[in-house]
Amino acid sequence: MNSIKSAILAICAISAGAVAFLLWLIYARQAPVEFASRLTFLPAFNALLNGLSATSILSGLFFISRRRIAAHRNAMLVAFCFSSLFLVSYITNHALHGETRYPVGVAHRSLYLVVLISHVSLSILALPLVLVTFLLSLTGRFAMHKRIARFTFPIWLYVSVTGVVVFLMLHMALRSAGAKPIVRKLAFGGWEAGL
Repeated sequence: MNSIKSAILAICAISAGAVAFLLWLIYARQAPVEFASRLTFLPAFNALLNGLSATSILSGLFFISRRRIAAHRNAMLVAFCFSSLFLVSYITNHALHGETRYPVGVAHRSLYLVVLISHVSLSILALPLVLVTFLLSLTGRFAMHKRIARFTFPIWLYVSVTGVVVFLMLHMALRSAGAKPIVRKLAFGGWEAGL
């Protein structure tokens, strides 16, 4: 039992370090201007990864409700992979481009800020919860896994879904303000959808 407590404390310490790094990256560090035009697709890619993570989380819930343990485990591993890819892409995007702010005077700014604040706050909580939930599952502590997953599931799902919502709201606000949109066009197999 001491080893699991030590692992959970390590997860909490690593999560706190990751959050501190992200806060520094987003709010204290100035992104280099020369990188502003590189990898501009990352915000849309991040939203896609969040959407895929949410889909995988819901699939995992479906499978566990049918007692399909192997399918549940696979769906949750896929969700974890999508969320991990998101984190790498998110860090890369902010390292290159810095923070994108919602334009002042554009409709729905208050709603956007409420969604954004809840998204960021819960994402800080989601990181250690997801890691601890996985640790408990991978070490065969299924009763504890089930207890904590009841909290992890809605928080992780909310963070994944609101990640997409934040992207869409910010993109539409920038567009309506006449600012450079986050993504000009996404190409899908021969046709283009302007965002």
